[in-house]
Amino acid sequence: MSKDLNPSTHNLPTARKLWPPSFRVGAKRGRGRQDNLQPHFGIAMKLLCVSSLPVWEKCGLMLLWVLVLLLSLSGKGASDPNYLIGLGSYDITGPAADVNMMGYANIEQITSGLHFRLRARTFIVAEPGPQGSRIAFVNLDACMASQLVTIKVLERLKARYGDLYTEKNVAISGIHTHAGPGGYLQYVVYIVTSLGFVPQSFDALVDGIEQSIIEAHGNLRPGSIFVNEGEILDASINRSPSAYLNNPAEERKKYKYDVDKEMTLLKFVDAEWGPVGSFNWFATHGTSMSRTNSLISGDNKGAAARFMEDWFDGRDGGSVFSHECHAESAEKIPRRISSIISEYHENYHELLGLAASFQASSRREVTKFLSISKRVRSALRQGHKPKFVAAFCQSNCGDVSPNVLGAFCIDTGRPCDFNHSTCGGKNELCYGRGPGYPDEFESTRIIGERQVRKAVDLLNAASEQIKGKIDYRHAYVDFSNLEVLIPKEGGSNEAVKTCPAAMGFAFAAGTTDGPGAFDFKQGDDKGNPFWRLVRDVLKAPGKKQVACQQPKPILLDTGEMKVPYDWAPAILPVQILRIGQFVILSVPSEFTTMAGRRLRDAVKTVLMSASTGEFNEGVHIVIAGLTNTYSQYVTTYEEYQVQRYEGASTLYGPHTLGAFIQEFKKLATALIQGQSIEPGPQPPDLLDKQLSFLPPVILDMTPPGVRFGDCKTDVPKNATFKKGDMVSVVFWSACPRNNLMTEGTFALVEMLQGESTWDPVYDDDDFCVRFKWARPAKLSPWSQATIEWRIPQSTKPGVYRIHHFGASKGLFGSVHHFEGSSSAFVVL
Repeated sequence: MSKDLNPSTHNLPTARKLWPPSFRVGAKRGRGRQDNLQPHFGIAMKLLCVSSLPVWEKCGLMLLWVLVLLLSLSGKGASDPNYLIGLGSYDITGPAADVNMMGYANIEQITSGLHFRLRARTFIVAEPGPQGSRIAFVNLDACMASQLVTIKVLERLKARYGDLYTEKNVAISGIHTHAGPGGYLQYVVYIVTSLGFVPQSFDALVDGIEQSIIEAHGNLRPGSIFVNEGEILDASINRSPSAYLNNPAEERKKYKYDVDKEMTLLKFVDAEWGPVGSFNWFATHGTSMSRTNSLISGDNKGAAARFMEDWFDGRDGGSVFSHECHAESAEKIPRRISSIISEYHENYHELLGLAASFQASSRREVTKFLSISKRVRSALRQGHKPKFVAAFCQSNCGDVSPNVLGAFCIDTGRPCDFNHSTCGGKNELCYGRGPGYPDEFESTRIIGERQVRKAVDLLNAASEQIKGKIDYRHAYVDFSNLEVLIPKEGGSNEAVKTCPAAMGFAFAAGTTDGPGAFDFKQGDDKGNPFWRLVRDVLKAPGKKQVACQQPKPILLDTGEMKVPYDWAPAILPVQILRIGQFVILSVPSEFTTMAGRRLRDAVKTVLMSASTGEFNEGVHIVIAGLTNTYSQYVTTYEEYQVQRYEGASTLYGPHTLGAFIQEFKKLATALIQGQSIEPGPQPPDLLDKQLSFLPPVILDMTPPGVRFGDCKTDVPKNATFKKGDMVSVVFWSACPRNNLMTEGTFALVEMLQGESTWDPVYDDDDFCVRFKWARPAKLSPWSQATIEWRIPQSTKPGVYRIHHFGASKGLFGSVHHFEGSSSAFVVL
């Protein structure tokens, strides 16, 4: 693919330079078209004078130019604004030390630094007018949504906006990264490994979601929305193919692949500024980063969001270069470049002399460090133009892995057992391999890039405008004992019921993305006596529950465990959001591929039955997974019988999917008929019952004669580095939990401007900078921060340094901020 990433100019290298700014992606639109004819015609004439182009290419460019110009002059058509649109984004990174990560349930996976920061990204779409309907969709760089987080965000929104934003029209969805801080869900089973509830994780999410919605609300302006779809063939595989194959053959024949390869993208276009954001839905797990990683990361979807936002800012700023920070990468993708970077330095000896005059230093009681890193992210802002927001949302990812090379035994290198994902009978030896194997950071980058390249193509080519009313339906449903009518042959129905939540033995086996431990294995429909004995100590399931959950052998009867409070949810939200012909199904679970297909098809059938004819084959339906709360997995009835990890983690029994389809059909029917729907029972608010056993930060200290921010390991004297090299500096530091640096940074790469001014170029939100924190011993008050910078190929030659910011806690609880910098060095 072309480095330009613009399909309209892939084969026209000179055309991009001649293309007028008002017609480039991200350009200002909708104003002064009649007044700006002269420069357009002037550039059109230049096309005829480009001697390096063949005559036929000149003619083709000229005809294309005339066509685009006529469309521009018409001032109407597909780009007419018909909604109010607003987008927002805010930092939700949370504690970068001491907190168990949410996702793999590995008690040893504790945060100890940053790969890059996590964000909440929001879009709001509203009909014009004071009575116009609206929806808000929030995408989280988090493992999943949390019922408790949703409850508290909605309480804040009600206090601020009244009934403008409620549980009915607000959706909060997680991307399913397994590399974010845990402890923010309210049910016991999800916070065991994090030593209970973690207020810092919870507060970072609630605050960040609220701020992203506030920003999106404040940015509401006239605009349009466009939709586009396309396939990504190399970013996902099915990690449980044996379960998928248990679905009916005639059903499987309807689909080309055993996972959904489609990406669906919404493009948001401001009537004045042009494109201001995009949200897309594509199914692949957030497990490119492994269960042993300890750096906070948005995994492949968080990386894709960074890359696309950087790509857009780089194009808009007029500079295009690779964001990629690995020297070996052959593919390039544009990223942002700050306008503060100076011109090329030619005199190496002068650079070396300048660098020698700046030695490592530290300073205490810093008060303005947060504003410094904002300059990196705000350097490209133009006037009042909104920043571009790109979100890569999760869909029906239940059985979908980004580890596309397949699963192999780490002892023999041979493929794992097909049915059980074991090696010699042991699940611990079977691991999926990402495309960058054995480098998980490289796998994250590659899968992220594959998503962003498709998203950019879809953004550039999006032409179908979303038109029609905004509407929504929402209900709470008790899934622990729900009667479900299952259609049978001949038109009759069979009444069945769901069950209280329970997890099977194969749940403990984990997946090929993150294997479990002991002697559990996927596909186990029997269990074993030892673990049944252990289970019974906690809660022995009754005969009714055992029969209801068949053929699942119950390992944890979580739905009936109530000490010290509920272990699993019973009441779940179901929600439909509609923007014209675009429909979002907000599900609180990880649906498998075929389960998602069945749900979409069922809702589509209902929508197309509307007598109004509002919906047709052109309706776009996406599943937004892990939304508003979390209730683990949903498989098809047939997949449930196999009892791989996904089936064992389908909480409410074999008819869980049937229950979801039934309830969503009710919502869809109410939507097309304009009817209200019963709200259902309210989920519990368990905030007051939460227990936390994570020890607080007691004291930060440094060795005698050393200050916070001093370099423990500096760059070498008179150091010179080349592009692709790794620069590493170790500072004496303090626990990152003392200040999360929200919307700030722990690490900066700075470039010298002139003889004394240091300007930030990269921070801990960039893919090429890693912030690693560690104590020399578990209970030691001493700690160190290692900042690594892999120098991008696009880096300008000059003088640089590494800058660290932190906060230390004194014996009596006072917090003091500090900074430290490395000696300067030269990059050539």
